[in-house]
Amino acid sequence: MRKNRFWVEVITLCAGAAFGLALALVSVGVAIVAFAQTNESPQSAARPDRQQTYVGMVTCSRCFAKHSAKIGATATDCARVCIRDGANFTFVNGDRTYLLEGDPAALKRVAGQRVQIVGALNGGKITVASVAAGT
Repeated sequence: MRKNRFWVEVITLCAGAAFGLALALVSVGVAIVAFAQTNESPQSAARPDRQQTYVGMVTCSRCFAKHSAKIGATATDCARVCIRDGANFTFVNGDRTYLLEGDPAALKRVAGQRVQIVGALNGGKITVASVAAGT
């Protein structure tokens, strides 16, 4: 009986050591993966396209290019009011609409107007480098 107990204790000790070693290896693996992900450049995660020129209208995400005539305001006034109330700047080009990311003061100056934008498209968002009104 004593001999059997010795072997049970040896097997239990070996199993515990194997479990501890496996747990240590998993912890090291998780740390390596986490470190590799934090060192990735933001460009590799979401690489924006190169800068292009877009022609269309700067407006708001609430009305897009269909500002209500009932309020008696111009498209510029309507877009500025909507932006002040929390809407985002958007760019309408034909049937396509993009969110705009850039200098709010420059975008506010051309709100409701037809413009030429130079920027980088990333998904549904254009990062604006420059904007010129009246084109």
